Amino acid sequence: MESARRAESADLSIVRALYDHAVAEKQDQRGGPVWSQREARRGGSRSIVIDEADGRSALWVGEYAGAIVGFAGVEAEELADGRLLGVVHELYVLPDAREVGVGEMMMDAIVAWCSVKGCIGVDALALPGDRATKNFFETFGLVARAIVVHRSLLPAPHLVIPDLT
Repeated sequence: MESARRAESADLSIVRALYDHAVAEKQDQRGGPVWSQREARRGGSRSIVIDEADGRSALWVGEYAGAIVGFAGVEAEELADGRLLGVVHELYVLPDAREVGVGEMMMDAIVAWCSVKGCIGVDALALPGDRATKNFFETFGLVARAIVVHRSLLPAPHLVIPDLT
């Protein structure tokens, strides 16, 4: 009943709408506001294309009962030594369609694609506190290799800073 397949031109409007859902969902998570300005696609959902002409990226859709309920994007990124690293830029499934195997099927497709491309590994990002995403990636053997820490220099929204001049 669930499946994953390479995205086609006819899927683009649905994938773009799903991307907008994914960004909105992450906004409320710890780290989400900075993620949306740094790691999210510049140009938003309009920057999503089916597959890059150079073959270095690919896009999948996940289906359940014949409906597209998720998408996943990956890039084979060249490292300093010339080898390739698979970087999962997006993997999103609508909340009501989670835990039925759609994400797993897309992740299987990504790992297979990265293997064929000769990637030395696969990276993906999970925001702090998002245990479900972290646990999902761990089932595919992905483990933390770096932890990014951050300190905001913006005033807390509830604080009023007095003018000391």
